[in-house]
Amino acid sequence: MELQVRQIRKKDFNKVIGFAIKGMNFNKYMESKTVLDLYGRYFWYMELERATQVIAAYYGDRLAGVLLADMKGEVKPYHSFWRRLYVRFIDFVQKVFFKEGVGPYDAANKEMYAELEKECQLDGEICFLAADPDIKVKGIGTFLLKELEKREAGKRIYLYTDNNCTYQFYEHRGFERACEKEISLNMAEMGEVPLSCYLYSKVCENKEAAI
Repeated sequence: MELQVRQIRKKDFNKVIGFAIKGMNFNKYMESKTVLDLYGRYFWYMELERATQVIAAYYGDRLAGVLLADMKGEVKPYHSFWRRLYVRFIDFVQKVFFKEGVGPYDAANKEMYAELEKECQLDGEICFLAADPDIKVKGIGTFLLKELEKREAGKRIYLYTDNNCTYQFYEHRGFERACEKEISLNMAEMGEVPLSCYLYSKVCENKEAAI
């Protein structure tokens, strides 16, 4: 059995939220399970709303991983009034738990983007990539990246990540670290959390077409 690209099923949204919580180490920023679940759903809904490419990998009938990308000039296929409302609500709520919110993180990302944009044209952002941590299948992330590159050959994509995530994964797949910033998040539950923020970029290659 091989990985296959399919349209993501709404019934699998909760699985994706679980992938994100584990894979992106949200538990390093908050301890409450309720808050983790709320924030995981918020993050998924926020990125799904702005995505133009929604690539889901299935292994048989089981969701193995998802990649979302926001590419310039492309249609955003997933819009929901209720998801947008939920995102706005959590934007308010998270200020209570994060104090400053993710303001320093967003500010660092904007600064890095501005620096890189001076050097090259940026065509789109990978805004979400998560795989099932419990499935015994290798290469899910690589499979998803290859599918995106096939669809967007010749375009320069970028992504934001940090030292709490497996940023080395991208370095091993041709992404170059363009910028980095050191910040500190002021968390209500966990106090000051230092963080190294990174911006990676790469020009997509359709290696199948080149063969």
